Amino acid sequence: MKILATNRQTVFDIDLPRIKSSLSEILTTLDKADREISLTIVDDTGITEINKQYLDRDYPTNVIAFSLNEGEFGDINPHILGDIIISIETAIRDARVGDLSIDDEIDYLMIHGVLHLLGYDHELPEEAEEMKEKEKEIFFTLKEYHIE
Repeated sequence: MKILATNRQTVFDIDLPRIKSSLSEILTTLDKADREISLTIVDDTGITEINKQYLDRDYPTNVIAFSLNEGEFGDINPHILGDIIISIETAIRDARVGDLSIDDEIDYLMIHGVLHLLGYDHELPEEAEEMKEKEKEIFFTLKEYHIE
């Protein structure tokens, strides 16, 4: 397993070793421990730029995932899952609303991002429900408490 984790923000003190360890647990739980993945932590400005450039959305979001296993050349190296980008500022706001610690919120967003890399989506209601249930299942496995 290879995890590249990068902190590109100065808003919040990030514990990259903890984040890499959690991401490793997520991949292991999903039987993807042999895969490579990158994670970048940014601020709202950074994720807005990415959201605008790649998804034509001019606003911050909590997490964006770019799969390298989709599209015309998605089978070139199936061991590289892709990239996850998390906005720490949005994650902090979401953690407060959801009454979670920031660490648990980041872990939840990593779960969400990894599931996107594995092909899960939430555009259609039935897909959204399946993805939400999988997120809750993995979160409980890692944290031993349920989230809504």
